[in-house]
Amino acid sequence: MSRSIAQTVTAHQQREGAGFLVRRPVPTRGLDQVDPFLMLDEVGPVDYGPGEALGAPDHPHRGFETVSYILQGEKLHEDSTGKTQLIRAGDVQWMTAGAGIVHSELPSPEMQRAGGTAHGFQIWVNLPAREKFAEPGYQHLAGAEIPRAASPDGRIEVVVIAGEAFGVAAKIGTRTPIWLQDWRVGAGAEAEIAIPTDFNAAAYVFDGTVSFGRERETVERGQMAVFGPGASLTVSGAGEGGRFLLLGGTPIGEPVARYGPFVMNSEEEIHAAVRDYQSGRMGEIERV
Repeated sequence: MSRSIAQTVTAHQQREGAGFLVRRPVPTRGLDQVDPFLMLDEVGPVDYGPGEALGAPDHPHRGFETVSYILQGEKLHEDSTGKTQLIRAGDVQWMTAGAGIVHSELPSPEMQRAGGTAHGFQIWVNLPAREKFAEPGYQHLAGAEIPRAASPDGRIEVVVIAGEAFGVAAKIGTRTPIWLQDWRVGAGAEAEIAIPTDFNAAAYVFDGTVSFGRERETVERGQMAVFGPGASLTVSGAGEGGRFLLLGGTPIGEPVARYGPFVMNSEEEIHAAVRDYQSGRMGEIERV
């Protein structure tokens, strides 16, 4: 059975971090999560002048993973484990907050000095209870290291961040079965892809227009399609074609308690996370 669109939501806009604007299709009114995905933010595209670029200063996380996928611009990651990473255009960083980490994601020194265009995504991936106190850390792949796939006719191209597409497997390791991919679909291109039947699946269109399902329902820029059950998904380029993030994964199916940067299974665990952060147990970023 091919999957059809069960729900379409339009991203709302809000400010985060030091005041930068994001488009957020999930969570939003009517769509709390696409288990195991808790949140998707599209940052930009926005043009900054010299000294204007904004980011997210020091803040904590516990109980889930954050994924930063940069299309344009540069971010400097620093965290309480002592690690520093420059994330450039095309790169991905998959960070496991686990038991607790304090990190910052700020424009690189060069971007702060000269300005430029910033465009990218921040995705929150839940962790099952058994993994919520995992050791913090991250995986980083430069854009040139991320596997690429293409349809047999070459009219569909895929950046395979997690999972697999057209027989090409990702290099990122995930703690539960997850797909996260950047699809570029040319005008008139079409493909039917197999998706595990136990996956939840959704697509966020961030450029152009894409059609999904045998019914070829169109989804436009800034909209997320959440798919119903099935073993496959039909993807086709509507109009001039488009580009979307494909999200898929086995649902965790556990209680979700959220408070700001913490995602646990109970209110008691949230209170403990707040206490641990306030008492310094999650560490702090040491800068020279």
